[in-house]
Amino acid sequence: MDALTPTPADSSASAATSSAPDLSRVHVVCAEPSIANHFLAELRDVTVQQDSLRFRRNLQRLGEIIAYKISSQLSYTNQTVRTPLGESSGKLLHDFPVLATVLRAGLPFHQGFLNYFDQSPSAFAAAYRIEGTAQVQVQVDYLSAPSLDERVLILADPMLASGKSLVQTYRAMLRFGTPRQVHIAAVIASPQGVEYVTREVPEATLWVAAIDQGLNDQAYIIPGLGDAGDLSYGSKL
Repeated sequence: MDALTPTPADSSASAATSSAPDLSRVHVVCAEPSIANHFLAELRDVTVQQDSLRFRRNLQRLGEIIAYKISSQLSYTNQTVRTPLGESSGKLLHDFPVLATVLRAGLPFHQGFLNYFDQSPSAFAAAYRIEGTAQVQVQVDYLSAPSLDERVLILADPMLASGKSLVQTYRAMLRFGTPRQVHIAAVIASPQGVEYVTREVPEATLWVAAIDQGLNDQAYIIPGLGDAGDLSYGSKL
């Protein structure tokens, strides 16, 4: 996939690993034209970004679209429901997944998943980058989750840059149990982040709206969209 090959300008931002990532479990939602491409373009647009309500709503919409995509890989059971005029049989979701996200930027994206998986329990983590170091370091200092044993887990965060915060969050959540199926979702990813996540969490299926060119020397995605948390909720000190 061409999107996973960084341009020469990006190669200095992150050292390439010796083994190529396994792309068989990577799904790029905006690889084909759909309304998702429209929502993604608005998220990136510096003019549209001035409307924080619309920015959050577009994150929700993409969460809903990716939730629908993931739903095709879940388990269903045949059940009969009664209508006002008779009975109808259909396939109902066997059990709702646990929805996890990283505070605060992940909240609107998480809401999109919750809009579709409306009976799902939620899990939350507070993870942040430690600035001023030579390499990206991540601190996870808050976790809240139900039991994950034998559950389907969907871990969603809008930006998959280096991938370290998502991987550390996932590993921290394993203290609540071992899921039987894992999905990791992001809006925009870097090739380096995709490679890192697929290598470090090979049991997960990865879903992204788009894979961008790469990372700059501060490990931010280029062209990306900026800081999703600030654009959703206002700048922080």
